[in-house]
Amino acid sequence: MPMRARRQALPGNRWHLQHGPIDVVIAAEGDAAVVAMAHERAWARFQTLLEELVAELALLRRPVVECRGLRGRVARRMRQACAPHAPEFITPMAAVAGAVAQELIEAYGQPGIRRAWVNNGGDIALHLAPGERTTIGLFADLSNVGMALAQRSGSLALDGRFSLCAEDGVCGVATSGWRGRSHSLGIADSVTVLAATAAQADAAATMIANAVNVDAPGIVRRPACELRDDSDLGERLVTVQVPVLSAEQRAAALRAGAGRARRCCDDGLIAAAALVCQGECIQVGALVLSQRTVIASDHLALA
Repeated sequence: MPMRARRQALPGNRWHLQHGPIDVVIAAEGDAAVVAMAHERAWARFQTLLEELVAELALLRRPVVECRGLRGRVARRMRQACAPHAPEFITPMAAVAGAVAQELIEAYGQPGIRRAWVNNGGDIALHLAPGERTTIGLFADLSNVGMALAQRSGSLALDGRFSLCAEDGVCGVATSGWRGRSHSLGIADSVTVLAATAAQADAAATMIANAVNVDAPGIVRRPACELRDDSDLGERLVTVQVPVLSAEQRAAALRAGAGRARRCCDDGLIAAAALVCQGECIQVGALVLSQRTVIASDHLALA
């Protein structure tokens, strides 16, 4: 079992919580006393999350169609978010980051808090009181996010942003792609999904990113288990290198992913998605992505 959970106060009434692989940043706005109590509730809940997930990890790494009898609330939420994508292969782990963020944001859904967000490694759960708005920034190339955050020069150039209001019904945002921290079967640089919950967004982003694909010379794939021995993907081939593709190849890959995203929209699983492959972007859904924006780095997720 890893070391105990830790937390650290950050500027702007934010908190950084970390326990093993779970690493989140939380912020909230509203009545100071109410916000402070919500932070304490989120911290109390955070301290037990990793132990609960580890207790059921073997089951959570199994295909969702075989995953029955989960006990933990977060584990059950993971399965629920992934189940609509079956019988295609998916395990509940596809929604773990979003489900954890969603569990923590519940501490903030109360009168006196106008806005709050929980950012779990880029998968975000939101709380917006009626009439409130926020802005979600998008990086097209996940490999550059770490460098951009490390520089923290006061502002970050984003590839786009979604402007949301409470009435949009979007409380979850997640991004997946072959350059991200998780493995992908596809070649998308990034797929950002907006959905009613963070767990739903996380699962859908994974599946849509897998669908952004094309057969092309030079794409290198390796069994996931060779890259990470505890991967829930087993021997499935995941993308490790993508050459510069032709315009036709990029378009074909994005069309395949967009078809999957539209089905997710039609089924009510997501509200919108932005799919990016080597500088080309396709948007699906009603929420419009504005292009090429700059946003203060301290408010990357909430502005």
